[in-house]
Amino acid sequence: MAAPTITNFIDHHFRHFNAAALRDAAIGYNKHLADGGIMLLTMGGAMSSAELGLSLAEMIRQGKVHAISCTGANLEEDVFNLVAHDHYERVPNYRDLTPQDEQALLERHMNRVTDTCIPEMEAMRRIEGAILDEWMKADQAGERHFPHEFFWKILRSGALEKYYQIDPKDSWLVAAAEKNLPMVVPGWEDSTLGNMYAGHVIAGDIKNVHTVRSGIEYMTQWAEWYTEASQKNSVGFFQVAGGIAGDFPICVVPMLHQDLQRTEVPLWGYFCQISDSTTSYGSYSGAVPNEKITWGKLGIDTPKFIIESDASIVAPLLFAYVLGW
Repeated sequence: MAAPTITNFIDHHFRHFNAAALRDAAIGYNKHLADGGIMLLTMGGAMSSAELGLSLAEMIRQGKVHAISCTGANLEEDVFNLVAHDHYERVPNYRDLTPQDEQALLERHMNRVTDTCIPEMEAMRRIEGAILDEWMKADQAGERHFPHEFFWKILRSGALEKYYQIDPKDSWLVAAAEKNLPMVVPGWEDSTLGNMYAGHVIAGDIKNVHTVRSGIEYMTQWAEWYTEASQKNSVGFFQVAGGIAGDFPICVVPMLHQDLQRTEVPLWGYFCQISDSTTSYGSYSGAVPNEKITWGKLGIDTPKFIIESDASIVAPLLFAYVLGW
């Protein structure tokens, strides 16, 4: 008898409802890659604080993910975890916390994300010190870089290695930097480091607010990448949670078609979304895939999957299936 694996378990037990949707999406993911396609992965929510890097980093290393769109929070929180993991605290009874309990966490500089507290001094301020040097160096040299490129600089410089508290193989951003993966970080300004950057601009430490390149520049570069990549390979879209990390990059296709009249650019070749958001009035996260047809984002024949469940449970299982674990 073959040794039991996660893949075998899913094949045998995941037969109906969201379990079947997970298996179907994983099979579709593998088929997309087997047919020569490539995959964009998008990350909303707090998936880096959920330590998705434990499986996502291996997906990147094995060539199962070819580009990433993520929020500024997910960008920075992967590195926070890398350098301050041992100082994090879990709060399993977070639903029972009183306002006074929350104030006590604030006074200890422990910023809570559901059941996980991120330590301000060991994580946020430690990264600020390293990245501020890079911001100021670029500012003084008249150089400009994207948010993720500044993170790659501090990772590649080795400045943080003495602080590592997890194996760097479990950091998805380290894996992305090693692969020089195409990335977009829309709305980076809405992040802890984005707020810190604004503070340093206000304080005069950084003279040119545009030293960190903008979201519009991300979109123009993304349009170039998608146009070139889709001529060679069908590009799939795997969305973990909702929000700007998903909506920003998927809009490149209707932008190319409708605003630039480049109608020869192919549509996305695969689509899957993991979300526990319900369909409601105007909700992007809860919108079913077919709604995207009306916006020119997906086609009638695009393979479409939606798994209405908790991404912190579903994503590692689906990645394990794709990896053959």
